Amino acid sequence: MILRRIRRLLDDLSGRSGQRALDLITAQIDVAIRSAELAEAVTAEKIATGAARTRMSEIEHEGDGYRAELVGVLGHVLTTRIDREDLYRVSRSVDDVVDNLRDFVRECDLYQPVSLEGDAPLLSAVVSGLVELRQALVRLTTAPDQVDTDLVAARKNGGEVRNSYQRRLVDLFAADDVTMDLIKRRELLRRLDVVGLRLIEAVDALSDGLLKRHF
Repeated sequence: MILRRIRRLLDDLSGRSGQRALDLITAQIDVAIRSAELAEAVTAEKIATGAARTRMSEIEHEGDGYRAELVGVLGHVLTTRIDREDLYRVSRSVDDVVDNLRDFVRECDLYQPVSLEGDAPLLSAVVSGLVELRQALVRLTTAPDQVDTDLVAARKNGGEVRNSYQRRLVDLFAADDVTMDLIKRRELLRRLDVVGLRLIEAVDALSDGLLKRHF
């Protein structure tokens, strides 16, 4: 026990513990990117919904492992580049992104809509936003002066998800008849809108952490 505490103290003093926390969140974001790409493949009918649902469960499980380890690291680390609370918020929001993408794929399999045509742009914006968020985390240590630019781009992509959601609703509601398939597609679009909201929350959490560091 004493040796473990000494090892943790040395890791904190060297900055390794703080960097490990950033690495784990980066790994979480990688999982989220793969989840979004898988969901995008579903909308393009490049993979069957049943197979995608199974694969998504595996990806989500991997992300849960990273998050569990991160919680352990944050529980004992003394110093981090960003406040521990804000890092936890980033992690939680990224986890929510994955959870809602999982639900999107599962609901695609359950609802079996006639078509998901037109939904791909929402997921493309999600992928782009996550890539920008990941780059911001990496640049905390490699190019801190460029982090704000990455976060602005990530938030813009999150906003584009919401804008695309609204445009798609306009298209759906232009139909003369309210069919069961229209209702299914509306529910699935709402799920993607929530993904966009959670992405924005992750960006804002990291932005808050950066702002605190300057005061």
